[in-house]
Amino acid sequence: MIKVLFVCHGNICRSPMAEFIFKEMVKKHGLEDQFLIKSAATSTEEIWNGIGNPVYPPAKKELARHGISCDKKRAVQMCRADYEKYEYLIGMDDQNISNMIRIAGGDPAHKIYKLLMFANDPGDIADPWYTGEFGRTYEDIVRGCEGLLKHLVEK
Repeated sequence: MIKVLFVCHGNICRSPMAEFIFKEMVKKHGLEDQFLIKSAATSTEEIWNGIGNPVYPPAKKELARHGISCDKKRAVQMCRADYEKYEYLIGMDDQNISNMIRIAGGDPAHKIYKLLMFANDPGDIADPWYTGEFGRTYEDIVRGCEGLLKHLVEK
């Protein structure tokens, strides 16, 4: 089983979008039984008293526009144990990567990646919390996830 964890700052926009986009992609390819796909945050900003906030409504709406549901998803924080649990820990931007490495205590097994690298793009997935461009974020995540799936299937 291939275990993938998508990570962003708060786990209410980019990483849950990536989680559910990628789940939909692997399902369409009939591979869902070969994957464990989750998402998490590097911060606790969206987690109160141990309960995570749901996906940010505009992100949820963008997914729904494409027929993708993210119901019941709540923000969770990445922890050090996730480094051992997952084969691929995928951040959305350089700051996420730095925070993921800090949380994991390093990256000796080279499991931490930036999503767009799978689309041969060194850029970041812009945070729609600040840009308001949920459609653009969706499209960038799709590009990265398509590249990731290709990478994993051809591996």
